[in-house]
Amino acid sequence: MRPPAAAVVFVQAGRPAIIAALGFTAGCAVYFALPSEPSALWAVALAVLAITGLLAARSITRGAALSLAALALLALAGGLARAQQRSHALGAGSGVALSFGRPMAVTGWLEAVERNSRGRARLSIRLPREDGAPARRVRVLAAEPDLPPGAAVSILAILERPRRAPVPGSYDFRFNAYFAGIVGSGFAIAPLEAGPELDQDAPARAIARWRWQIAGHLRARLPGRNGAMAAALLTGDRSGLTPDVSDTLRAAGLGHVLAISGMHMALFAGGIFLILRFGLAAITPWARRFDAAGPAAIGALLAGAGYFILSGGAIPTQRAFLMAAAVLTGVLVGRRALSLHTLALAMIFVLALQPEAVRAAGFHMSFAAVAALIACADIWRQKRRPPAPFGLGRGTLSVLGGLSLTSVIAGFATSGFAAFHFHRIAGYGLIGNLLAMPVFTFMVMPAGVAALFLVPFGLDQPALHVMSFGLDIMFAVADRVAAAPGALRPVIAAPGWVLPLYVAAFVTILLGRGLVRMGGVALALIALAGWSLAPAPDLFISEGGVVVAHLPETASAWTVTSRRRNRFAVTVFLERRGVRARPELAQLHCDDLGCSASTGAHERGLRYAVLASPEDWREDCRRNQLVVLTASLPAWLQRECEALVLDEAWLEARGGTLIWMRGGVIERLQSVSVPGGDRPWQTPLTNTRPTNTRLADARPPN
Repeated sequence: MRPPAAAVVFVQAGRPAIIAALGFTAGCAVYFALPSEPSALWAVALAVLAITGLLAARSITRGAALSLAALALLALAGGLARAQQRSHALGAGSGVALSFGRPMAVTGWLEAVERNSRGRARLSIRLPREDGAPARRVRVLAAEPDLPPGAAVSILAILERPRRAPVPGSYDFRFNAYFAGIVGSGFAIAPLEAGPELDQDAPARAIARWRWQIAGHLRARLPGRNGAMAAALLTGDRSGLTPDVSDTLRAAGLGHVLAISGMHMALFAGGIFLILRFGLAAITPWARRFDAAGPAAIGALLAGAGYFILSGGAIPTQRAFLMAAAVLTGVLVGRRALSLHTLALAMIFVLALQPEAVRAAGFHMSFAAVAALIACADIWRQKRRPPAPFGLGRGTLSVLGGLSLTSVIAGFATSGFAAFHFHRIAGYGLIGNLLAMPVFTFMVMPAGVAALFLVPFGLDQPALHVMSFGLDIMFAVADRVAAAPGALRPVIAAPGWVLPLYVAAFVTILLGRGLVRMGGVALALIALAGWSLAPAPDLFISEGGVVVAHLPETASAWTVTSRRRNRFAVTVFLERRGVRARPELAQLHCDDLGCSASTGAHERGLRYAVLASPEDWREDCRRNQLVVLTASLPAWLQRECEALVLDEAWLEARGGTLIWMRGGVIERLQSVSVPGGDRPWQTPLTNTRPTNTRLADARPPN
C-alpha cells in the first residue's frame, strides 16, 4: 500500500530500521542542543504519543505514513531518554578528591600516552574508584614515561578543571571531558614514578599493556615515522607520531587513514577471510564436502574482534566492526548484509552506547562516507551491464577505477562535515587519495596484517619491510601534495543551525527520489548560502578580557589588545574566521588605569576601553561605547554607565563573547555559557561574582 501522495516518501526510509535510526539520532541531538535540562516527562509524553499513533495507524486505511511517523517519534523519545540517562549516570557516584591550582600527588594506573599539538607527551592516568562508579581519569603533560601503560603510577602535578570552549561554537573541552571521565588536566612537576599496587581494572590494564608492547615492537622494528605510522594503523597508538606528520597527512587529504575505520577493518577482516577461504579450499578432500566460506567468516570475525580491541575501539572503529560483523554473519547465513539497513542498526548501537557521539566529527564523517558508498553501490548494482570476460588488464582497470570512484564518493560525502568541524579543506585531497590509496590498500595494510600474525613467531620482519616500503611511497605522495600551493585552505566557521540543515539535506538526497531528492539539493544550497553569507562578528572578547577587533577598512585585518594573554582563545577565534596570519597589535591609547582603541572611523567603528581598574569609570563610560574591565564593577555603577560594561564577573560567568555591530551600534552578543546552566557537564565556576544584569537592554549610544 502506498502512503498518501502528500507524505514525504523515501526509497529506503520505508524500512523501519532506517526510520528508527534517524529518529534515535535526532533524539540524541535534540537533548544535547537544548539550552537547559529537559524534564524526563518529555520523553515519556513523546513515547505515549508515538504508541498512540502506532495503534491508530492499524485501524485506518493506508496508515503506512502514520506508522512511519509514529515510529520516528518513538525512536526520538528513545534517543532523548537514553542521552539524558547516560549524561546523569556519568555524574553519579562519589566525587574524586582533587586539589586544583596547587601541587598534588596523583595515583592510579597509566592508561595511555598521547601527544598534544606541540608534540609533548600527555599521560592519561585512570584513578582508583569505588565498585560500580564511573571511571575517572586525569591528563598530565609530562616527560616521556619509563613505565608502560597498565602500570600503577604516581606523579606530582598541578591540575585544573576542564575548561569550557574558548569561543562560542568551538570545541567544548568541558563537554568532551565529562563524557570521557576526565576530571582534571595539567602538567607534572616531577617525573612519573611507580605507584602502589592496584587490584582494579585488570582486563583493561592487560589490554593497555598489550597494545603498548605491540606498538613498541613495531616502532623498534621500523624506526622513524614509518614505525610510528605502523603502530598507529595496527594498534591505534599515535604516541609516536609527531605533529608534522599528522599535519602533512591532513594537508594531503590522507588524514582519514589515521582513524581506524571501515577501510582498515575491511582490509583486515576481509584479508583474513580471503586467506582462510583460499587456504581451506586448497584442502581438496575437505573442500569437496564442506563450504569454506563459513569457517573463513568465523575466523575473520574473531580476527576483527581482536583488531577492534587492539585498536582502542573508537567511534569509527565501532561502526566498522559492526558493519564487518554484519557482513560476515550474512556470509554465514547466505544473505547480503551490506546495506543501509545494516548501517542503520550500527548507528543505533553506537548511539545507544555513547549518545554523545552524535556531536563528534568522527561519527558524522564515518557514517556519511559509508552511507554514500552503500547508496552508490545499490545504484550501480541496479544499472550495471552484464560483466565482460575477465582479463588481467580489464581486472586491473576495474580495481583501480573502483578505488578511484570510492575515494571520490567518500571524499565528496565527508567534505562538508570536515569543513564544518575543522574549518579547512584539503585542496588536493582527491589527487592525494588517487595516488596513495592503491599502495595503502594493496601493500601497506596487507603487509601489516601479515606482520601482526607473524609477531608471536618472530617472523614479522619481511612483512614489515614490505609495509615500510609502501609507507615510503605514501609519505612521498603526501609530502609532494601537502607542499603544493593552496594544499590546505581555511574555511570560515558556520553558524550552529547550518549543520542540522546540512544533515537533513544529506539524508534527503541519499534516501529520496524525484522531487524529494531535488528538495534535498535545495536544502543543501540554503545551508551553504547561510554558511557563506552569515555576518561575521566584529569583536571577540576572551574570558581574560583580551579584545580582538575587525578593521572595517580591510576584510581580513584583525587587531588584538594583547599578544601575550589568552593566545589560545585568540588563535581559535581567528582560525574560525579563516585567518592564519598573526593579528596586528591594536593602536592603543594607554594611561595608568587602562587603554582605549577604536575599530575604525568614528562614524563606522566602535570605541572601546580595556581597563584594569574602575577608578575613572565615569570618564571611560562617557568616551567609549564598550568597556571591558578586568576587575569587578558594582551593579549600581554599571546602571549609571552609558557604555556596555563587560566586567570580570560578567566574563567569568559567560566566558568568551562575540559581538556583532550595525551602523556603529552593538546589535547582538553571543557568549559561550548561559549563567545558571543546569546541564550535567556544566560544573559550577569557583569564586563566581554577581553578573551584569543590564545586558538584555544595554544599547551603546550612536
